[in-house]
Amino acid sequence: MLARTRRRYTEEFKRETVRVVRESAHPVARDLGISNNVWYRWTAQHRQAETHGTTRAAQRAEAEELTHVKRELARVTQEWDLLRRAAAFFAK
Repeated sequence: MLARTRRRYTEEFKRETVRVVRESAHPVARDLGISNNVWYRWTAQHRQAETHGTTRAAQRAEAEELTHVKRELARVTQEWDLLRRAAAFFAK
């Protein structure tokens, strides 16, 4: 049995597809090779982005930035603790 590869679409393609299908009178999604389930999910994501002002990609980017900031804070905190201990040692 052959393994099916998962198709990946850009956020721009998804937004444009949602816009075209909404404006169109006939099922354009099928012509583009996109199933109804996928189109409905994209529409829900688009609707969420309109109401909340964020997309999944933006949320992912924010989460990655938050992780990076937390790691940097942990590193700086360790350096600060080391300097504080060294200052206490040399003060004696």
